[in-house]
Amino acid sequence: MAAADLRDELLCSICLSTYTDPVMLRCGHNFCRVCIDRVLDTQDESGVYSCPECREEFPGRPALMRGFALRKIVKNVRHTERSQEEITGIFCSYCVDSPVPAVRSCLHCEASLCDKHLRSHSKSPEHVLSDPSTSLEKRKCSVHKMILEYYCTEDAACICVYCSAGEHRGHRVEMLDEASEKKKKKLRNNLQKLITKREETEKRIQYLEQQWRKAPEKAAGEAERVTALCTDIRRRVDDLEKKVLSEISRQEKEESLSLSALIHQLEIKKDELSRKMRHIEELCNMTDPLTVLQEPDTGDLCDPEEEGGDEDTGGHDKQPHDGDDLDVAVISHTLHTLCEVISGIRSGIYMEGPADILLDVNTAANNVHISDDLKTATGTEEKQKRPETAERFQYNQVMSRRGFTSGRHYWDVEISRSGWWRVGMCYPSIDRRGGQSLIGDNNKSWSLFGSYNIPYSVIHDRKEIRLPHHISSNRFRICLDYEAGQLSFYELCDPIRHLHTFTATFSEPLHAALYVCNGYLTIKNECH
Repeated sequence: MAAADLRDELLCSICLSTYTDPVMLRCGHNFCRVCIDRVLDTQDESGVYSCPECREEFPGRPALMRGFALRKIVKNVRHTERSQEEITGIFCSYCVDSPVPAVRSCLHCEASLCDKHLRSHSKSPEHVLSDPSTSLEKRKCSVHKMILEYYCTEDAACICVYCSAGEHRGHRVEMLDEASEKKKKKLRNNLQKLITKREETEKRIQYLEQQWRKAPEKAAGEAERVTALCTDIRRRVDDLEKKVLSEISRQEKEESLSLSALIHQLEIKKDELSRKMRHIEELCNMTDPLTVLQEPDTGDLCDPEEEGGDEDTGGHDKQPHDGDDLDVAVISHTLHTLCEVISGIRSGIYMEGPADILLDVNTAANNVHISDDLKTATGTEEKQKRPETAERFQYNQVMSRRGFTSGRHYWDVEISRSGWWRVGMCYPSIDRRGGQSLIGDNNKSWSLFGSYNIPYSVIHDRKEIRLPHHISSNRFRICLDYEAGQLSFYELCDPIRHLHTFTATFSEPLHAALYVCNGYLTIKNECH
């Protein structure tokens, strides 16, 4: 209690910790040098200095006096505390004058021994020695108080000699060392498996970190490609716009000149007609018959060329030439060129496809029914009685006739809401028999796996990755970029959602592959 009180007296009232470099103010109160300096620094702004403990004010910033006696006391207390903290070992039970570390513990005596007392300790068999321990009672049977010497493999319990002859009679019993070695062996096997898994995880982390580091570069490349495409589109559209506007302007000028000339001709003709009308009116107003009759016929007053022209053109009902409209055919042709430009750019952006996928009946397992159009695979309990060949799958699978060795392609598949299924792609060299032949359960295939009552996942080489997404659609898209070594899976929802992308260096043709049990899978080739 006195030691605790002493430690309380050695606490700085500012930081509430044991003094560090203690100093004293004129009022007699002690503080850590750093703590009181910080307080005085804040008081510099007001110019009023006071003790944080008793609030006594000082006319100026007070001088700090080192407390040598207090410093020595603190040093001794700290040394004592560290010494007590360092004493964490087990000591000899028989060395009462001073603590001596124990080297062994006797289970029979329930005591720990130093080297000196170990030499004089009994060597009889019942005195079993072990490493120093503070819980010797745990090494004895709680019922018979005898040393635990055996291990019951049936009950997985450590027992004493009386237990082996009592409630564990007839059970398989081993010596503790023997049982311990067996368990250690099992633990080493588990450890090796964990090491292997950890190495695989580390490799996966390294791969993902590489992908993560490459992501900005890849995104920048894609952004640059899209920017270049859009720039090209804008340039072509601008060129076409200039061409169309230039053509419209040219036609407008030609039409304007033509109409202007026609108007001038018609104005002259109108003036001539007006003159003839006035002359005829004058004749009609004359009273002298001789004068009227001596004038030429009114028909002679008409322009013979006009009359002939009327006959040639079909009579007087024909309207004068009004000029041609704009030549929209040229404009339409130019705009059609724009559509061709856009189509060409679309083909450069998007994948080929959709791929024309037909299922190969020769590879279909006998518990898979293939539709007549070679698009749907249905799991069935009724055997299809197809001949057993080396290329036919043993279990619930079928692959496509066509394989892809280059390019970018995609194909869609619709699944049933019941049963188990897998969709993906595989090499033609995939095993056709045995559990390792399932797509995804080997290093020659990649698949998306699902069922109505379990989370979806992707599988390659028997390594399964659970998908975090909730998937509600029953249609999926599989996209292949052979040269880039990428096989991607998408959920065809609105909007389309990326599920996972496998990355590999493809070394064989890739065929579409389906696994179906108690349901159906249908390949959809129409565009979306």
